[in-house]
This record gives sequence, C-alpha cells and structure tokens, in this order.
Amino acid sequence: MGKADGFLIFDRELPSYRDPKERINDSKEIYLEFPVLKTQEQAARCMDCGVPFCHSGCPLGNLIPDFNDAVYEGEWERAAEILYATNNFPEFTGRICPAPCESSCVLSINKPPVTIEHIEKSIAEKSFELGLVTPEPPKKRTGKKVAVVGSGPAGLAAAAQLNRAGHLVTVYDKAEKAGGLLRYGIPDFKLEKWTIDRRLEILEQEGIKFELGVEIGKDVTLKKLHKKYDAVILCIGSSKPRALTIPGNHLKGIHFAMDFLTLQNRKVAGETIPADQDIDARDKHVIVIGGGDTGSDCVGTSNRQFAKSITQLQYRNMPSTQRLPSNPWPELPMVFTASSSHEEGCERSWGWLNKEFIADENGYVKGLKVVELEWRNHREYTEKPGSERILPCDLAFIAIGYERPEHDAFHANFDFEYDNRGNFKLHNWQTSVPGVFSAGDAYRGQSLVVWAISDGREAARAIDIYLMGESNLPSKEISKLELA
Repeated sequence: MGKADGFLIFDRELPSYRDPKERINDSKEIYLEFPVLKTQEQAARCMDCGVPFCHSGCPLGNLIPDFNDAVYEGEWERAAEILYATNNFPEFTGRICPAPCESSCVLSINKPPVTIEHIEKSIAEKSFELGLVTPEPPKKRTGKKVAVVGSGPAGLAAAAQLNRAGHLVTVYDKAEKAGGLLRYGIPDFKLEKWTIDRRLEILEQEGIKFELGVEIGKDVTLKKLHKKYDAVILCIGSSKPRALTIPGNHLKGIHFAMDFLTLQNRKVAGETIPADQDIDARDKHVIVIGGGDTGSDCVGTSNRQFAKSITQLQYRNMPSTQRLPSNPWPELPMVFTASSSHEEGCERSWGWLNKEFIADENGYVKGLKVVELEWRNHREYTEKPGSERILPCDLAFIAIGYERPEHDAFHANFDFEYDNRGNFKLHNWQTSVPGVFSAGDAYRGQSLVVWAISDGREAARAIDIYLMGESNLPSKEISKLELA
C-alpha cells in the first residue's frame, strides 16, 4: 500500500470540463488535461481495505487496489499489467462506464469514493503513450475457426480472447465499420472514435479478420456460418427499441433515440447523410422521453445541433439527492445525478405521463399532451386532476429502452430457445443450438459496456473449452474460486 493515510489527506478530484458554451460547438471529449501528479494523489486515496468491495462492484473483477497502488508509486507498466489482466479495453470503460466499482468503494460509506474510472482511463492512455500496448499474435494456432457475429464490446472482447487462445477468428458486422454500439451508439463527446480505430488496428495485427457490411441472416445465412466454422458466437446486442404506444406515435418528427444518435455519429465521422434521412434538431423544440444514458446522449447531441429548447421527461418522481435507507451501501445508489449534457442546457421534469402526440396539418408532430402523476408507492399512481397540458414539440426522441435482440432472421435456420424477454437462453454460454454461443445484451438484455466485455471474455473461455476440452484463458469465476 502506497500511502496509508492518503484518503485522509486528499479530497476527491476529477478533471474539469471544458466550458459548455465552447464544447457544444464540437464533438470532442469534454475534459481538460489533468496533471499526472494529481492522478497519483487520487490513487493514494485507495484505503487498501481488508475486503475490497470494489472487486465485486466491477463486472470484470478488476484488481482495483493493486493498480491504484502501482499508479501512486508511478509504476505505470505494473499498473497496466494488472489492469489488462482483467480488462481488454480499459480505454473504453475508463471513459463511458458508470463505475459501479465506485459505488461499492468502502471509502464511499462516508466520503466521496476513489476516482477509479479516471484512474483506469489514465492507465490505459499511459500504456499507449509508453508503447506498452503492442500487437501480440498467438505463437501457435489451433486450426479451429470461430465466427463472431457483432463487433460491439462483447464481440470484440470474445474475439480478442479467442484469438489469444490460438483460434482463427473472423468478426462479422452489418455496418461498414467495426465497433457496434461503441461507434454508432455513443456520442463522440463521450468516446471519440479514434480510440476504437486504434484498438481495431491492434486486433487486426494480432490476426483477427473483419468482414464488414455483411448482415448475417440476410447476406449470409446463419446456417451457412454454422457449417463453415467450428463455433459461432452471437454478440448482436439488444437493439429492438421499445415503442411508446400512445396516440400519434406514427407522426413525422418522432424517432427512436438510437436512430438519431447513429446519424449524428455518422455525420461527425464525415459521412454525407441524404436530406430525406437526416434528423436535425436545429431551432426545434425537442422532447426526450426517457431518463437514462441514451436520453442524456440525445440531450447532448441536441445541444450540439442548437435546438431551440430541450425538455427531458420521466414518469417517475425525482430521485433523492442522498441514499435512502432502502438503498444502502454497497448497492448502486439510486440518487439524483446530472450528466455533462444536462449541464449544457436542458429542462428536466419528473412525474409526467405521456398521453398523446399532437399533429399539425402536414402530419408532423407539434405538441405532446402530458399529465402530472401522483405516486402512491413505487408501482401505483393516479393522474393529478387539472394538470394536463400540451408541451411544444417539433422533434421527439424515444429513449425508454430495448425489448430484445433482433434475431428474427435466424428463425428460418434454427429453433432457438429464448427467455421470457426474448433474449437467448444459454447454458454455459451456449444457446440451444450446439456450437452456437452468445454473450452481452443478446442474452443479458440492455446493460452496460463493462458487462458486455465481461460476458465476451467469459463466453470465449467456454468456447475454448468446447473446442479444445480445456482452456488457459482467464475467468473471473475461476478467480473467485481461487480466492475462496
């Protein structure tokens, strides 16, 4: 342990944001530079507690106190070795993870937690800066071929691990560029795409092949893929959006959030979008329905398109600003938070039920009828008498989650088993079809990037055992047994 009393000496500190008035004029990351010495001071706040709850809070099982100690000592190579042992892509999670590890940090019982996410990003970037991240193709090939369907975080993690085991890995994706949700679903101001391209270049140099612009089930059948490869893993995400079933939801100007975010990411990348396909918030009254990260990203994107007004609606009551007794540490705190997008300009309103979209004479949305709710408990509410109103709305984004994976095209070839939410039902990461595996949101449902990476790693080990009878790939489950 580097500094025994670091948590008593140093306060929690993070990099400052660029001025909102400046940053809404571009799509660059929003943080200012942060001195290395300050990052080391933040690492010194780690208490090296007897039972590091951050281990269980992190879906990847990152060895957080260990890399914190290395950072404090300035031993960046050791820190990188520790971090990459459990996380293939800390340059992604260090930018976009909501950091459940910080919620379970023991220090957070009565103080602000250690800045684990920032430290993780710092290690990742320092490892690239020092030339520690280099292609490491396997020394020996097994001759086994594996197809990975989907190039999001789960697919890339599975591909990286399977390639490391010596298998011949090909990643398929229907998009023209790899990255999946990382590239098309997350705005550049949170994750600039050069970080993805940098990692993809390394994966390719390690021997992974990418077949892009190929949609499995349409351009190539899953049956053909199943015959060609020794194993297939479906990492197709959970991309069927949940609709808002109220009158008027068919009107022009009402879009699913991911359609809007994908278009913006393509525009930022320099692609030309046909005028009849574009979604532009400039000078419009925008309403975002849904209060999660996707809704917040729509707010930030609308700010960068210079909307006239932005209103984000949620039907639950406003969360408490502090933990409630029913939500104790080390649970993820269900408290009020504001993202950088909200700070750039947005009216947030809680406790509203959406009743009907109002049309103009040309079939475009011009308003949203809402009514205020009075909640009796967590599940029951009544509409507040006399509270109904119509909000101006030229553009609406539906960000209320996703129903299930888009697996309809596979039904002609295989009779997959699904759970009650329509996700793939798995046994040891294998679907009901022998040799076909799945990982990430396609089986878990809509979740976090860090969970997708974890799933991809665990599923890769299961595939390796399926192909070879045993595996030397790491597993957090094995690590837990060893610790016990």
